[in-house]
Amino acid sequence: METLTNLALGFSVALTPFTLMLAIIGCFLGTIIGALPGLGPSNGVAILIPITFTLGLDATSALVLMTSVYYGAMYGGRISSILLNIPGDEPALMTTLDGYPMAKQGKASDALVLSGVASFVGAFLATIGLIILAPLLARVAYLFGPAEYFALYLLAFCTLGGMASNNQAKSAIAACLGLGIAMIGLDNTSGMPRFTYGNLHLMDGVDFLVAIVGLFAIAEVFFFIESHGKNTALGVRLEKVTIPFKMIMDSFWTMIRSTIIGFFAGVLPGAGASLGSFMAYMAQKAIAKDPETYGKGNPRGVAAPEAGNNAAAGGALVPMLTLGVPGSGTTAVLLALLMTLNITPGPTLFADRPEVVWGLIASLLISNVVLLIMNVPLVKIFVYVLQVPPWVLLPGVTMISFVGIYSLSGSYFDLLLMVGFGVLGYFLRKLDIPTVPVILGILLGNQMEDSLRRAMVLSDGDWAFLFSTPIAIGLWIAAIGGFIAPMFLRKVLKKPQAITD
Repeated sequence: METLTNLALGFSVALTPFTLMLAIIGCFLGTIIGALPGLGPSNGVAILIPITFTLGLDATSALVLMTSVYYGAMYGGRISSILLNIPGDEPALMTTLDGYPMAKQGKASDALVLSGVASFVGAFLATIGLIILAPLLARVAYLFGPAEYFALYLLAFCTLGGMASNNQAKSAIAACLGLGIAMIGLDNTSGMPRFTYGNLHLMDGVDFLVAIVGLFAIAEVFFFIESHGKNTALGVRLEKVTIPFKMIMDSFWTMIRSTIIGFFAGVLPGAGASLGSFMAYMAQKAIAKDPETYGKGNPRGVAAPEAGNNAAAGGALVPMLTLGVPGSGTTAVLLALLMTLNITPGPTLFADRPEVVWGLIASLLISNVVLLIMNVPLVKIFVYVLQVPPWVLLPGVTMISFVGIYSLSGSYFDLLLMVGFGVLGYFLRKLDIPTVPVILGILLGNQMEDSLRRAMVLSDGDWAFLFSTPIAIGLWIAAIGGFIAPMFLRKVLKKPQAITD
């Protein structure tokens, strides 16, 4: 009953004309961003965050707009994957395995519509799971002390980015780099400056929004310049768009199974949509009666990863809202937005700011319906977006980044710092060092340090205090397992990719 009351509060916020307009705009922009190869939800949200400050949006409106972009980008990633065999983002990688063969067989429209329906099922049911699970996890979060939170942050660092890099050492380097950047500024306890080298601009530390926009948006501009737009997708001729009802019904239980798998993969801090997509695809192929048809245009091979990655997107919001720990790279960016708006995610958020949480949840339900309606008739229009020339795209991304950051801080130093982070992001990606752990280190480094210090104060310097409760021990085991597991899973992960060769 309490949940229904809270949901009614959420819909009273979400159904206001302005909030509804933001959700629709966010869905449209997100779908376009997701369709552009290489951008993906993390980059899309990072690029558009400065707009929320330029427009002066309040916390609820800003969060609704950005999460609509997030969900829209998860939907849109399938477009270039199916039409051009170019994943719009990492989670859409698995969609290329059967989506592109379907397109080559003249079933591009069927694949696009089926993937849209699967995305809707995964995201909608995941939002229902968010409604049920988030308040329960918020109550459990009251059991977390400094030792548990330190282990939880460690779990996020150990798992986030592991599947995206060629080796765990590079992920560890990225996390350490982020933690080092987080140490810049005045020490919270002693008040002494650290790593500022006498520069007054660094006394307050590095603004994580500057780092995020630089590492994602500006670095992406450098890659566009380097490639001279060669990775820009070309137009694809589509047959008449129809709704393949039989194909959808045949894939129904595939969508349900994949949604469950993807949602719980998303709830794990740091696992994200990539793992949800991979696990959903591999699980479906493992139980299929015709596994040899996967990778050759099997519709269930499209439905499974799309339902899985969109369900993981919803699941990733659970630890972000209830524990303040992002479940994916995009939720790490959303966490930065919340902290900038002076909103602290955690167990008290549901009690202190219910209009923000439940307004967001209601908006997600509405956004999913909007995205389903939008993604079927507008497929051909989205294909034209893939033809945006670099000379139009590059100035737009650069202008939004510079104007947004300057309007936020009014400091030229932050603009120079943003460009510096862009150069850093460019070289990190050249070296196959993931940038998401860097962002996570900047975001959570100070909280992790504070948790460790409080734990040491409470235990009078006894390090065994970090392993003193079953929750802490479980998180330590999960962190170690999450760091080691990708070393063994990576060989398995490469097998489905080989199908496309």
